[in-house]
Amino acid sequence: MHPAELSHRFDGESVGRALELVGERWTLLILREAFFGVQRFGQLARNLNIPRPTLSSRLRMLVDAGLLDRVPYCRDPERHEYRLTDAGRELFAAIVVLMRWGDEHLPHPDGPPIMLRHHTCGEFVDPRLVCTRCGEEITARNVTPEAGPGFRDRLAASR
Repeated sequence: MHPAELSHRFDGESVGRALELVGERWTLLILREAFFGVQRFGQLARNLNIPRPTLSSRLRMLVDAGLLDRVPYCRDPERHEYRLTDAGRELFAAIVVLMRWGDEHLPHPDGPPIMLRHHTCGEFVDPRLVCTRCGEEITARNVTPEAGPGFRDRLAASR
């Protein structure tokens, strides 16, 4: 199937569904903070300078969506921490790709504000998407979108 033939694929398409959940600025920034170890409401509010009602609603949505767990803070059971779930941790690559893109295309005059050091080799990482089968970097120029099972099922159901 030629990519142009997939033009109606956007109904229920994965990127659109993911953006419905995490595509809002505050949501991604909350997730970024969670990846870097921030777990408490007050820390998130200070770090992000986010209005508290907005933070409350975004945290509630992330908990409801299964990306964060709300757990009692050990010293005060009336207070809570927000910890990434496995599903939430799997968004790390998306945050890193956005960070890399921002560093490259919207650079800070003094250089990247955050760099990631790889624990295994001790070096700063230059994150890339790679094919798990051959190890080659994945780019928009070396992949072709093709109909997957979800697309084929929708196409068959519409006939």
